[in-house]
Amino acid sequence: MTTFTTQLKKWANWLDDHLLIILASILLAFIPLYPKIPLWSPIEQYIVRVRAEDLLIGLTVIVWAIQVLRKKARFVSAMFWMVLAYAVVGLVSTLVAIFVIKTIPLEPLHVGKTLLHYFRYLEYFSLFFVLYSAIKKRSHLVLAVSIFALTVLSIALYGYGQRYFYFPVYSTMNREFSKGVRLYLTQYARVQSTFAGHYDMAAYLVIALPLLLAVAYRARKRAISLGLHFIFWIGTWLLILSASRTPFAAFIAGVGVVILATTLNKTGIKQKVWFFTTRSAIFVVMSALLFYYFGADMTERLSHVVNSQPALKSVVDTLNNQRRMIISDQALASLPLTPQQLQERLPKGNPPSGGISTDDVAAAAAATADVASSVDQPPSPLTPTEKPSPSPSPKPTQLPAGVYEDIPDQVVVATVSATGETTYITVAKPRVYSECALKQELSLCIRQETLWPRAIEGFLSNPITGSGYATLTKENIDQFTEADSTDNNFLRTLGETGLLGFITFYGCVGIILYAAIRNLRDSDYLVSAMSVGLLGGSIGLLLNAIYIDVFAASKVAQTYWALAGLFLGYLAVRDRLAKEAEQKAVYPATSTLAKEGVRHAKAKPKKKTRV
Repeated sequence: MTTFTTQLKKWANWLDDHLLIILASILLAFIPLYPKIPLWSPIEQYIVRVRAEDLLIGLTVIVWAIQVLRKKARFVSAMFWMVLAYAVVGLVSTLVAIFVIKTIPLEPLHVGKTLLHYFRYLEYFSLFFVLYSAIKKRSHLVLAVSIFALTVLSIALYGYGQRYFYFPVYSTMNREFSKGVRLYLTQYARVQSTFAGHYDMAAYLVIALPLLLAVAYRARKRAISLGLHFIFWIGTWLLILSASRTPFAAFIAGVGVVILATTLNKTGIKQKVWFFTTRSAIFVVMSALLFYYFGADMTERLSHVVNSQPALKSVVDTLNNQRRMIISDQALASLPLTPQQLQERLPKGNPPSGGISTDDVAAAAAATADVASSVDQPPSPLTPTEKPSPSPSPKPTQLPAGVYEDIPDQVVVATVSATGETTYITVAKPRVYSECALKQELSLCIRQETLWPRAIEGFLSNPITGSGYATLTKENIDQFTEADSTDNNFLRTLGETGLLGFITFYGCVGIILYAAIRNLRDSDYLVSAMSVGLLGGSIGLLLNAIYIDVFAASKVAQTYWALAGLFLGYLAVRDRLAKEAEQKAVYPATSTLAKEGVRHAKAKPKKKTRV
């Protein structure tokens, strides 16, 4: 009995010491892998839903808070104070928007939506502190990076199944899809794997792939290096299938940073030149091959933008000429298989019978069985009409570049019966495209003509603290929008939280960049690789933020802050262990903590990284 009690106590102590890293590791995999299947809607009329990862994060934060109260988890750092400052600014911005500038009506629905966005940002930041506290030794860092690599591989494999075997798609690209309707991809639909949309998946890969490449370059075991390179290239293949141009450009920039920073870590001019030349050539050749076989959609979408911008076209032509010096068009044409032949040989499945495609919004609405329900309709009904009927959808003479089918817009309208009862129905309304959309590109013109100007207006209405969360897409103050986006994270932050919010939010990113740059030449190869990868991923993500709200995309933001916590947490642990090892140098190193500190004393940077 005594032996059993002793063993039980031993396991309880072990679990107490490792519970946070276990939960953190689960989150690293679960957040990106679990599809966007909703559990319930905190606001019925809104597109944002509560999902399983929110509950898991909540449970983990509770465990973390208990450990903090027991003084078994640390959290105070420069990042803590910056996040705290942002939280205060966000709260002040909300109060000012409600009571001073009145851009948010004092109604439960509008205030609730604003607070939902505010607490979502805090939820994303919570992943930083969980990972920061969970890392207690180097093996924890190795475990987390390993799980992260396997997660990226799983995402890519699911993407293949989604493209060729019609694996389920769960999207939040519109309100009906966000209810958890199981979909499948059509011919022209872009792969999104386990993410809410192709942009979210691409943004995640912009963070993940530079980090994996940096670790692959520095890994000491050849098998690990080859495995990480394989995951990197299958991830690049998936990124190309997403046909997301801005994320791909950000990805190239991130990889460029990784190659350049790793080159600078080499000793000797010959080693630097050899590494930079060979790795750049390999990247160009492999990317060209992937583009040749799988990048038709991406190439077409890129050409639309490039051909409409003479300056950009000149830059692209120059880069293309440099690519031809490494791998010519004739070399690509002489390959054994053409893209069409390869596509025919790839294993494929058949569309599910009775399934709903990503192009069929009406079927998705019917599947949710609540389109006509009054509890799930906009709170401010449109002017009732007596006999609404679906409008015909005439074939336009021209569609915007990248639009292959003229799918009518589904609009909810109100109708009044003879008894005076108001009901809602969905009717098809022909889409009208602006001259900009027809000449240039639809998504770009939506940003230039609508989303970005409204964000600027929100900022100008109150430059200090902005117009409040979820206020930038409204046409008037009382309007309730079912979704909110700006497609430029910098403008969104400025518009919603003003200069103070912008400084404190991107100050958090600045802390991460500062720590990464300080440790680029660290003697511990894993720390150096993490520094290089996080630097490249951060720069790529910031470039991506010009065109997408990446820090508002849950899977992307949560992963980024988690990786930052992983990195900065280990730096803090290593500094503490090295300091304790120095203090105990005159005594026998009998404790585990002292042994760990001695083992890492040599890897200690010249200056402490206080982040």
